[in-house]
Amino acid sequence: MVSNYADLIIMRHYLEGAARYASEVTQIPIINAGDGANQHPSQTMLDLYSIRKTQGKLENLTITMVGDLKYGRTVHSLIVGMSHFNPTFHFVAPDELRMPDEQKNFCDKHGLKYYEHTDFTEDIINQSDILYMTRVQRERFTDLEEYERVKNVYILKNAMLANSKDNLRILHPLPRVNEIAYDVDDNPKAYYIQQARNGLFARQAIICEVLGISID
Repeated sequence: MVSNYADLIIMRHYLEGAARYASEVTQIPIINAGDGANQHPSQTMLDLYSIRKTQGKLENLTITMVGDLKYGRTVHSLIVGMSHFNPTFHFVAPDELRMPDEQKNFCDKHGLKYYEHTDFTEDIINQSDILYMTRVQRERFTDLEEYERVKNVYILKNAMLANSKDNLRILHPLPRVNEIAYDVDDNPKAYYIQQARNGLFARQAIICEVLGISID
């Protein structure tokens, strides 16, 4: 019924696969704006744009993902998006929130290098071109004690960036909780505010492409 009243559906849903199912039962385009803990492709488009804009390229970069890698749909999608550009990944997460086998199997299938860590060290930061921080999502936990145990396990502080690469940029899909200390905000390597603004441009471009709108 909705497809009779709209030219496009932008859908965020708590169930994994919801956008795919919706695309099978409607005649108008569906944009997946996040389906549960599965994927977030429009976020990946703005992330790729942000990476390209700050690094001057997408190829052969070292990308470190930190925090909730189990439920974090943004990191799942970014792995897929970066798979065309020969990245090296570092996955930093507590055991409870480590990268799922599905994503690691994807990396193996496509010949992508990745390393798993439970400690968030300056050595890992210093190898990175992109540091992709994520929050631990309280809403994903049924056990509040488990959430309390891991919620602040990784906190990026400005002093940890002292020996990082000049080209390092810090990204975050937002919202942010405690995983980035406020003293990082004034560091020129912090890019998450500009990254959020890039989301406006990326999503405008997606909508124009889907609707066949050409802007000369």
